[in-house]
Amino acid sequence: MGKNLYNKVFDRHTVKRLPSGQYQLMIGLHLIHEVTSPQAFEMLNDRGWKVKYPERTFATVDHIIPTDDQSRPLKDEMAEEMLCALEKNTKEHDIKFYNVDSGQQGVIHIFAPEVGLTQPGITVCCGDSHTSTHGAFGAIAFGIGTSQVRDVLATQTLSMAKLKVRRIEVNGKLGAGVYAKDVALYIINKLGVKGGVGYAYEFAGEVFDNMPMEGRMTVCNMSIEGGARVGYVNPDQATYDYLEGRMYAPKGEKWNEAVSYWDSISSDTDAEYDDVVVYDAADIEPYVTWGITPAQSIPVSGSVPVVAEAPETEQQVLSEALEYMQFEEGDSIIGKKVDVSFIGSCTNGRFSDFEAVVDYLKTTDKKVPESVKALIVPGSQSVQAELVKHGYDKIFREHGFEFREAGCSMCLAMNPDKLVGDQICASSSNRNFKGRQGSSTGRTLLMSPVMVAACALEGQVVDARKIFNIG
Repeated sequence: MGKNLYNKVFDRHTVKRLPSGQYQLMIGLHLIHEVTSPQAFEMLNDRGWKVKYPERTFATVDHIIPTDDQSRPLKDEMAEEMLCALEKNTKEHDIKFYNVDSGQQGVIHIFAPEVGLTQPGITVCCGDSHTSTHGAFGAIAFGIGTSQVRDVLATQTLSMAKLKVRRIEVNGKLGAGVYAKDVALYIINKLGVKGGVGYAYEFAGEVFDNMPMEGRMTVCNMSIEGGARVGYVNPDQATYDYLEGRMYAPKGEKWNEAVSYWDSISSDTDAEYDDVVVYDAADIEPYVTWGITPAQSIPVSGSVPVVAEAPETEQQVLSEALEYMQFEEGDSIIGKKVDVSFIGSCTNGRFSDFEAVVDYLKTTDKKVPESVKALIVPGSQSVQAELVKHGYDKIFREHGFEFREAGCSMCLAMNPDKLVGDQICASSSNRNFKGRQGSSTGRTLLMSPVMVAACALEGQVVDARKIFNIG
């Protein structure tokens, strides 16, 4: 029986088996930002320790950085303090820091692949749960806690248990107007937010074979929303085409050697898995979350669930979600008002996400109504520059969207971009938890960027396929 990629990479990075039964794992790439690193550096400095391999750690600022006025000092005193701490710590420990003046700053999970740091067959960690994004390249990537950030800084290793592996195949061809975000929401809907606990998810099948790298990153990004610690796609020619020529990618003969290694770590055709599930792409429509977990979603053509029709074990959380969202059982999701729309985040803040929206905006004269606040937030300064180069910033503005600087923005409430009161936000981000977007009563509807744009133009939830005549 052959081996899957997860086990190949895990075994190659294992230093030793620990008495606890866990493994000491070598970390190839460590990514840090301003939120989870200050305490880790403080613990390191208190012990008089140095960073073991500073050349394997890279930093940027994303969570707290404003997306409108980024002049220093930042208006938020705590944000300024966190940024200053990151500047100080990276300088003292000789760590490369991509700050706002670098031209490459951005959301950590968008920035790292852009510069070629994320590569197949390596282990990647970061003090951020959505580190699973990097698995799109055939890396084993996972989020860690602050004390573990300290451990990696000090030793370049972690102690951890080995995961089981579930292969998730999606075969066939996606319909017009259906995107990687819809695939992610569909899988989470089917397996649940706890379905992946204890697992690494291997995404495979015809849909992923034909999916561009940016789409693969979107699905791997949201594997954590399904409870999995790791999500990955086996590397292939699309992976290599994306990486070749990027700043930190191997060059010359080293490139050929790297590709040979990357080919070798792909799952064997007779690889063993702990579980296999298979889905049909034809069953996937544009999906929208209606509740307070990413699994509480429905096709845009569907209706909010009826509590009594759900399994008894789910009825309490369904009732809680309906009360919080102020929705009625059996309601159509279409027609629900939208106060704010947000396109961005580590899930959908890449160039192709915005380009897909622009392609449809070009077909309509509609503008965002005054009742809706619509934000376009590039995931990195590189994405922003590319959008400006193509003139897409002007197209967004002409249609009533605000075009912002790079950052995490309204994905989470750690910067000035927040919901107010019980506003409803159509969002391309990854979490719809209570209070996630800054208001204890704010409501989040997750969907694809094209769906967000259509909802912004109409001021309510709509089927983008009908608004933009898709398909």
